[in-house]
Amino acid sequence: MSRNANGMCDAESEDRVPILQPGEKILGRFNTLATHFTSKYDVEPSFFVKVPGRVNLIGEHIDYCGYAVCPMAIEQDILVAVALSTSNDIRLTNLDPKYKDFRCSFENVSVCIEDASSGLEWYKYFLCGVKGALEVVPEESVPSGILAAVWGNIPPNSGLSSSSALVSAAALLTVHAGQHQLSKRELATISAGAERYIGTQGGGMDQAIAFLGKAGSAMLIEFNPLRSTDVTLPETAVFVIAHSQACHNKASTADFNLRVAECRLAAQVIAKKCDHDWEHVQRLIQVQESLGLSLDEMVSVVTKDLHEEPYTLDEISENLGTTNQRLREVSLLGAFSDSQKFKLKQRALHVYQEAGRVVAFRRTSEENALTEKERVRHLGSLMSKSHASLHKLYECSHPSVDALVGKAMTCGSLGARLTGAGWGGCIVAITTKDKVCQFVDALKKELGRCGIKGGFKLDDLVFPTEPNQGAAIYTT
Repeated sequence: MSRNANGMCDAESEDRVPILQPGEKILGRFNTLATHFTSKYDVEPSFFVKVPGRVNLIGEHIDYCGYAVCPMAIEQDILVAVALSTSNDIRLTNLDPKYKDFRCSFENVSVCIEDASSGLEWYKYFLCGVKGALEVVPEESVPSGILAAVWGNIPPNSGLSSSSALVSAAALLTVHAGQHQLSKRELATISAGAERYIGTQGGGMDQAIAFLGKAGSAMLIEFNPLRSTDVTLPETAVFVIAHSQACHNKASTADFNLRVAECRLAAQVIAKKCDHDWEHVQRLIQVQESLGLSLDEMVSVVTKDLHEEPYTLDEISENLGTTNQRLREVSLLGAFSDSQKFKLKQRALHVYQEAGRVVAFRRTSEENALTEKERVRHLGSLMSKSHASLHKLYECSHPSVDALVGKAMTCGSLGARLTGAGWGGCIVAITTKDKVCQFVDALKKELGRCGIKGGFKLDDLVFPTEPNQGAAIYTT
């Protein structure tokens, strides 16, 4: 096997986060961030890390159920300038003045994350990444101290993974600062686990695409074990992101974690009805695999075994032949009250059907028997069906998101859906190269007619995107 200039074999090199020199396109941002860094710390940064946001083309709310998803990294990113210090402290500053500076010792990272009095401050996501890295880095590789300046252009609370990019950037720079070597997959796994310290029980898609993303290709991300496969999109397809102007931080409410719990409970109830050991079931994919059924067959199982009305905790415990206390322990329900109700059928139906749409999306993207036009139209249809399911079965959309999906279709999109956790944020729409300028202009006019909220700029609300490179380290 051939070796590169760093002495690593090509396969090994490809599995590491690349260390690059910044090109002209990004050098201006690096210089701006370096100036801010130097003004704060009176030293120059030693290196930079860049971690992109992502748009999920299809496969929403199924990664934590064990199913494959199809995202791509986008151009918008989190940049961090870094230098080591001898202070045993983590010092943070942000180019955006609305985010206050922060400082804490390495010993107090967990305490600062768990400090309820400070709310969901931006620096807590950074500290989650540091904490995740410290759990795997050998003691001799722990940095003595970190100086960091952050600058992001991913719209926050938009469903484009700004928070996960920040967590991932912090994990990456902590590992690199200690001169420790980890693969992209290891870093993605560490970052996914680390973000859960903020309280969100995500599934790992955001962190996986942040590290594994490739320019020019969407990715099929599969889990347990984490792996990725390039998905070649139709040459004429263009994806456009549009912001609903409704912002939502998924860690700020119980909505996201409730959906995770409902999927877990649905899996356990189905397992019990099929005489399987429910206590060892945490994800819907486990039920499918243990039964040896297709996704379509699982839809039939859900329709037969689960009822439409919301379940109470008492009813679920009775179905499982256990106590409420035991159920809370096994199913991680500590955050929910005894009166909480759970919609199991609707959530499980969405997951199994959405997992099927991901399979169909990948197959259609690469189906040579179809014309380009047929492929793009089929992809659009799958995206629209995904949104309908997220709206009706998963109930994670938002009136502004639904309205924006409708506007996108009126303006000529071939399909559109919310992207990200939902309850606000962005949509992704599919169009073609010959129509993209016309589509973007029409949608901007429609948004301008309806009014732009304070803090938003029209040009930032609608923009075409293409698959971009994943995380990278830069030296200057």
